[in-house]
Amino acid sequence: MAILIDDPLWPAHGMLWAHLVSDTSLEELHKFAAAEGIPRRGFDLDHYDVPEKSHERLVAAGARHVDGHTLVKTLIASGLRVRAKDRTRKPKASS
Repeated sequence: MAILIDDPLWPAHGMLWAHLVSDTSLEELHKFAAAEGIPRRGFDLDHYDVPEKSHERLVAAGARHVDGHTLVKTLIASGLRVRAKDRTRKPKASS
């Protein structure tokens, strides 16, 4: 059982973000995130988006740093991956 984190390469909201996943279960992922003070709103179906400023602290807390390719391969192998085409789209706001 491991928590994995990739490099913070994804820009949004004026900063860079990394992905935090579990290779085993969402329960394990939520437990780690809660223990590290990551808000549940950062959860996106199969991963947490975490800001670059938290990266070093999360690795020190036990998350294993991997490249993005390894993170995705591990997430797929775990059976937890939610493909982009399977994500529900939010309805557009009406004018």
